[in-house]
Amino acid sequence: MNGANLSLPEPIELVALDPARNIRRRYSITASLDLFGMIVVETRWGRIGSHGQAQRHAFIDRAAADRHIAATLRRRGTAETRIGVPYKPVPTEI
Repeated sequence: MNGANLSLPEPIELVALDPARNIRRRYSITASLDLFGMIVVETRWGRIGSHGQAQRHAFIDRAAADRHIAATLRRRGTAETRIGVPYKPVPTEI
């Protein structure tokens, strides 16, 4: 696999804010290439201002990485039902 010609998904930053209920959450998804040409998708989440948690998954091709990202975003889309506040995208700095 030639990693030099592989395009990567764009970084995604999401926040859920409700100051009245003290809800301040962040969620980010970034993708990068490792030394073996695999796409590594890193997901970070937690309260804004804290270190939070992170999880990494490696994928052999862009389609698999996109499916994982889409599944993750579908779950974030249900936040309003679960926590009462929707996640909203924020501009990312590259």
